[in-house]
Amino acid sequence: MLNAADTRQVTVLGLPDLSAAFDCVDHDLLLQRLEHGFGLADVVLRWIHSFMSDRTQQVAYGGQLSTTRPLLFGVPQGSVLGPSLYILYTAELEHVVTQHGMRLHQYADDSQLYLHLTVSDTV
Repeated sequence: MLNAADTRQVTVLGLPDLSAAFDCVDHDLLLQRLEHGFGLADVVLRWIHSFMSDRTQQVAYGGQLSTTRPLLFGVPQGSVLGPSLYILYTAELEHVVTQHGMRLHQYADDSQLYLHLTVSDTV
């Protein structure tokens, strides 16, 4: 942005709200992307599948516990692997953004889309 400002350009910044994004990861689609997009196979894919499968959740509120429910989507939060799996899951986003002349900066589920324009292009 500083380099753009030095050349009398403005920066347009978009901050998409991807709240609860970790909870929306489709396990089957993630495994397909890991296999076909990143070349992971065999033992590694089975390990990741095992890491994500057979998880449950339960809510405690007012001293009461809800019934236990299976987690069919999402990557484990609070783990080291969760953010990495999410970034690999959304890796295609960078290609789409680049094709439209923008840039992308990501850290876990925080994304920033930006592009530089001349002042006359903003009118």
